[in-house]
Parts: sequence; C-alpha cells; structure tokens
Amino acid sequence: MPSDVRPSMHTDTERCVRAVRSRDARFDGWFFTAVLTTRIYCRPSCPAVPPRAGNMTFYPSAAACQQAGFRACKRCRPDTSPGSPEWNARADAVARAMRLIQDGVVDREGVTGLAARLGYSTRQIERQLLAEVGAGPLALARAQRAQTARILAETTSLPLADVAFAAGFSSIRTFNDTVREVFALAPGELRNRAATRRGGAPLPAAPGVITLRLPFRAPLNPDNLFGHLAATAVPGVEEWREGAYRRTLTLPNGHGIVSLAPRPDHIACRLSLTDHRDLTLAISVCRRMLDLDADPVAVDGQLRSDPLLAPLVDKAPGRRVPRTPDAAEFAVRAVLGQQVSTAAARTHAARLVTAHGTPVQDPEGGLTHLFPGPGALAAVDPERLAFPRSRRTALTTLFGALAGGRIRLGPGSDWDEARARLSELPGLGPWTVEVIAMRALGDPDAFLPTDLGVRHAAAGLGLPSTPAALTARAAAWRPWRAYAVQYLWATGDHPINRLPV
Repeated sequence: MPSDVRPSMHTDTERCVRAVRSRDARFDGWFFTAVLTTRIYCRPSCPAVPPRAGNMTFYPSAAACQQAGFRACKRCRPDTSPGSPEWNARADAVARAMRLIQDGVVDREGVTGLAARLGYSTRQIERQLLAEVGAGPLALARAQRAQTARILAETTSLPLADVAFAAGFSSIRTFNDTVREVFALAPGELRNRAATRRGGAPLPAAPGVITLRLPFRAPLNPDNLFGHLAATAVPGVEEWREGAYRRTLTLPNGHGIVSLAPRPDHIACRLSLTDHRDLTLAISVCRRMLDLDADPVAVDGQLRSDPLLAPLVDKAPGRRVPRTPDAAEFAVRAVLGQQVSTAAARTHAARLVTAHGTPVQDPEGGLTHLFPGPGALAAVDPERLAFPRSRRTALTTLFGALAGGRIRLGPGSDWDEARARLSELPGLGPWTVEVIAMRALGDPDAFLPTDLGVRHAAAGLGLPSTPAALTARAAAWRPWRAYAVQYLWATGDHPINRLPV
C-alpha cells in the first residue's frame, strides 16, 4: 500500500485530508470522502474543488457512505473506482467475505450462505464487516447491485425492468428507490446521461453484449499480464485476437465470452453473456484474473528495497500476477503442465476440453468450448487419459477431490487449508501447490523457489539460486513474493513476458 496508507486510514483525518487535497488516485478505493454540506461522497482523486476539512468525513467503503445517507458524486463516480487492494492481500475472514460478496454470493445464497462458506455464524460475519468496512453484508451487496444496475442501464438497451432483475433486485420499486438514493437520479436519467456522454452513439446491437472500462491503479505493465495469458491459452477456451485476450467463462446462470484489451488508463472489457444476472460475477472474475485491484506502488516499493531486484522494477514497473477466472480449472491445468513445455501443456488441456468440455458458439472468433468442470472430469475413465500412470493418478485424484468438495478453491478459500489439502494429493509437489496458490487462490505471497526460470534469473542477478537460500533472501520481499516471481521471470526470453504481435 502507499507509504502513508494503513487498513484503517479512514480514521486518520489528517492523512485523508492530505490525500484529498492532492487528488492522489493511489488512494481511490482505500477510503471515500463524504461531504457533510452536500451529502455527496467522492473518491480521493475527485477533480472538484476540495471542500473545507471541517466539512469532510471519511468511510472505508462506498456501502458505508450510502448507509450513512450520502449519494455518489456524479463527477468522479466513486462507485467505479478500483476495489481496495487490501481484500486481495489478506486471507482472514473479512477479506474472504469481501471477495465472496464481490462475486455476488450474498445475492445468490444470502447472508447464511456467505457465513456457511466461511465457517462462521451470520452474527460473527456481520460484526466483523461492520467493524472493518463500516457496513454489513446486505449493505455491501446492495451497493454492488446498484453499481451493476448502473452498468446495465448505461451500456445496454435492456428494458429497465429487465435491468432491475438482472442486477439482483427483487422488485422494480426497490430498484427505482435504490438507484435514486445512491445516484440521485432515476434509472431512466442514468441512461439518458450516458447517451449524452456518448454523443448519441447507439448501443451495441448484439444481444447480451456489454462494453465497459475496468479501472486500475497505475502503473500497469501489460506485457507479462497479457503475454502470459496469451502464451498459455488453451485452444478453444482462450485466444489472442486483434489486440485482445478472449476466453469463455462458466457462470452460475449460463456462460459468457469476454474480450479484454489493455489501454493506457483502463482495460477495455467486452462481455457477451447468456444471462445478465451473471454480470456482477463476470466483472469480478475479470478484475481478479488481471489483478486490477493491486497496489503497484506498495508492491514495487517493497521489492525495490532489494538492490538486486530494484533495476528490474525500475525498468518495467507495475507488473501484475496473471490469475484465473476458475480456480478448479487452473488446478487441473497446473497438473497437466507439470514437467512439460508450455506448448505440450496447451495440447494436453485442449484434448481434455475437446473431449469433455461444453460446446459454445462464438460468432466473433475461434472460441468453441467451456473448460470442463470438476463433475464432468470426475466421470472420465482414467484409461482414456493418455498420460503415464503416476500423472493419471494425480489427475483423477484431483478431479475427485474437487468434485467431492474435499478441496475448495476460489475467492473464499482459506489459503493455508487449501495448500495443506493439495499437498496431501499424490503427484502434487511444492511447485504445483505454490503455482496454484499464486494464480488460482490469489495469494500475493506465493513463491516458487524450485522453479527453473526463477532460479536461473536469480543466478543471473547475483541472488542465491538454491531453493533454501533463495527462500531465505525472499523473506525481505514479503508479502509480495508472487510479484517478485513475475519480475524474475521477465529476465527470460519467453512469450509470457511480452504482448503478442
């Protein structure tokens, strides 16, 4: 995090005022400024003239601002700021709850479902969220529904009644009241203002297509992020086409196809969904896949403290950890990729997809399938897997553990417990477990000291290259060792380190 940020920064009025007066975008998402005189809340970087210090109060979330009776600023649109990087950097119950709420779990399963996933009572979860975020799970989910409704109203031609139910509202009246309360505009007014900003340009004609901008904290280096995703893309499930990474998504109410393209100040996102109720989750998985809520200033500042890493960071700052929209999918792909080349891993995964994945139609490109889920893979006859017996055992055991729920991977997972369960499976060594922790679980401190690319890069920089000595040296890089891996990999001449032509 920035050097003068801490998780409870909203309680430090002096530092918050200083951030607002400097309009520092690094703090967007860390806290929100509520103006007592206008009853409006803003992001710290709002371009409007800052109010007097005595007229400002600060909250840790947009939901807390809304719950206190403030409405979103129409100029800086604080509801669209990047999410707090804190929730992706922590593994405690509050952070896991926030990740699950961002994925729409409260809308689909209620607060009881959220609590059950975390192994706590509803009262414990509500108390912890109120203490840290200033709002309970229902208020947080309500704020997210309002933002989803705004996106649908502004970027699609769906009838507003359909927008209401797609965003998760139980009634038209609740939808209208919430939108007016949060944005001080009726849903129709939101749509009309968006049309004015577009200069009257028509919305996309294709049904189910949503176009939006995904914000991030600068800097962002797209080379390793999109290069890695494109270089390891599974044919039929992923592709690089016309400057964008495209892939299929398995979603609760249907499926989707997403196109993601890097731009100087945002990621251009184009979503085609079979059911608009999946929009909240689709946005969440895209942000997580591209690590867009990271705080690169904090990460790079920590890694620069090592004089041998500092030149790599200074040369190309803002590297992200390429993650995955489906943790179970990546776990399978990690085992398929053990001790083989990137090309061979893609071939093995493509065969699995062709044989067991669900076919989809993609009128805009070459995507053909959804990656098969754990249930479909658990039903595969082991004898039909063209692998050595040890690899077949590792795969089928993993398939069964994922399908049976013995191993839970995803945004609400306990990272340490998931590591322990994965380590118990035959054929999954430390490298496989850690790469799953890094890219599937999203642990920013996952580390790969046995990876050959990491060891060769370390030796070339003058760092220790044996796993034990490298791990000891990497203690100074915590809690961002997964990002150090990205910088070390970048020293090699491999397609994962550059944007495709």
